[in-house]
Amino acid sequence: MTPHTGSVKRNDALRAARLRLGWRSAERAAEAITAHGQQFLGDAHFTVSARTWHRWEGPAPTWPSEETAVVLRDAFGRWPEDLGFPTPPGWIRPEYHEEADVRRREFESVTAAALMPGPAATQHVDPALITYFQEQLEGHYRADMFLGPHDLIGTVSAQYQLIDKLTRSAKDETRRGLLRIGAAYAALVGWLYQDAGDLGAAAFWRGVTQEMAMRARDAHLIGYALVNQAQVRTDLGDGHGVIDLCEVALDQARRLAPKVRIMAMQQQAHGASLTGDRALVDDLIDQAGALLSRVDDDLPWGNACRRTPGYLEVQRATCYGRLGLGAEAAALWTQVLAAIPTTARRDRGVYMARQATAAVAAREPEHAVEIARDVAVIVGETGSARMRRELTTLEVAMKPWQDAPVGRELAEILAAVTEG
Repeated sequence: MTPHTGSVKRNDALRAARLRLGWRSAERAAEAITAHGQQFLGDAHFTVSARTWHRWEGPAPTWPSEETAVVLRDAFGRWPEDLGFPTPPGWIRPEYHEEADVRRREFESVTAAALMPGPAATQHVDPALITYFQEQLEGHYRADMFLGPHDLIGTVSAQYQLIDKLTRSAKDETRRGLLRIGAAYAALVGWLYQDAGDLGAAAFWRGVTQEMAMRARDAHLIGYALVNQAQVRTDLGDGHGVIDLCEVALDQARRLAPKVRIMAMQQQAHGASLTGDRALVDDLIDQAGALLSRVDDDLPWGNACRRTPGYLEVQRATCYGRLGLGAEAAALWTQVLAAIPTTARRDRGVYMARQATAAVAAREPEHAVEIARDVAVIVGETGSARMRRELTTLEVAMKPWQDAPVGRELAEILAAVTEG
């Protein structure tokens, strides 16, 4: 008896799809998809033959090109794998390519100012431009206190790009001076992205800072750049990474300006708080405090220790908060905030949010909610992602009270500001 082989399996999914569109034959389907593709792509040469369509409806349809796959998707509302085509290895739907394109464009927007290709046209660069950019930098630092990151990123990035362009023409000490100020601008761009919550962009610009500092052969700037990179590691919760970077910065401590040593020590204290080492936190901040009276340089960057009232106690209070020392952190925040001017809206908002979390740890949830109400207003004004992140930390700390009236009140306050 001859075995029964049955009928040859065909691509019924594609056939059913074309019949739903009223394409009664493969020939008609080929004509219709050709016309559709030419209109959709704007390409008069796009063609699908009847022979190709017959093969698609056969037992082993050949996978279409990406262009044809997009046409099929537009005509049928389904991708080829949903129309009976066997998916080849490595196939990625074009919609995913589009997402990748979006990410690529976002990356290009972040990096454009730092990656200007090719040599610039040679021009005379007056040394007075270094002073100009230094004066502008101080203005940007002040504006950051009032505005927050989003309004400044474009401006500061554009000025960095101009500095980079001038550096390509400048000679000798003028060139080194521009490299030094360029590193400071790159550091500020990195900080603005970090404050906006984009740690990937922040890390990129911290790398640019390090490159410019090394090209300038400036030991102080190299140390400052390492501290900048440690700041990103702090936000990533990588305590050991923070400590590693700060220890490298302090390897040449005797060569560094007191200001840079202070920055490295206080940032290392943050790393110690992430690893649960309170003794090291206090030791490092006390060592940094002993250096404050020796800060007398005229470097235009890294002046938070001079500009911020109670700078080191801000760091200690933040570290205590991470360590769960609620009462001690709360007392320090009360002391710090009494000295912070109301005009420093962004910094006050961040510190108040941390104060609120410390209040929760000290079993004072009502006080925490009272503080959070004021912080929510500042978040709306500045758009600071750091402040939002601090409020999210507060929300987690308040979970034991989430079903109580005070917890529901906090949820209402945070609902409008902790997203985005």
